[in-house]
Amino acid sequence: MELPKNLAVLVSVVSPNTHSEETREHLDELAFLAETIGIKTSEKFVQKLRTPDVRSFVGQGKLQEIKNYISNNNIRYAIFDDDLSPSQLRNLEKEFNSSGKEFSVRIYDRSLLILDIFLMRAQTAQSRVQVELAMNQYLLPRLTRMWTHLER
Repeated sequence: MELPKNLAVLVSVVSPNTHSEETREHLDELAFLAETIGIKTSEKFVQKLRTPDVRSFVGQGKLQEIKNYISNNNIRYAIFDDDLSPSQLRNLEKEFNSSGKEFSVRIYDRSLLILDIFLMRAQTAQSRVQVELAMNQYLLPRLTRMWTHLER
């Protein structure tokens, strides 16, 4: 099996009233942000929903479509255009990493992607510490129940 390159799928949920031009601009900006840290965009997925799905951000059909694309094309990253809740992040990680692949799919949302860019660009020790602190504060609620296997 060929190991994945730094390829990503971009995922966006838009309201039914949103113009396609606005959606394209948002995804182009997200692709540019990803490229800043060396990730190339392979495919863009857009779903029209009034509100993002509370479980997986996108509907089950779109989720399966994205999962199949990731599996068939050795995609390494899934980047979401909005912030994901901690439960959405956990559900997506389980969904995309459940097939026993040699590699795991890393899930980014817009905020985490921007924090990674800041961390990569930080020049001084003080700025690196500030960005790491911001990243840890952002990630803290997303770490809930990750070590439950260590409980008695």
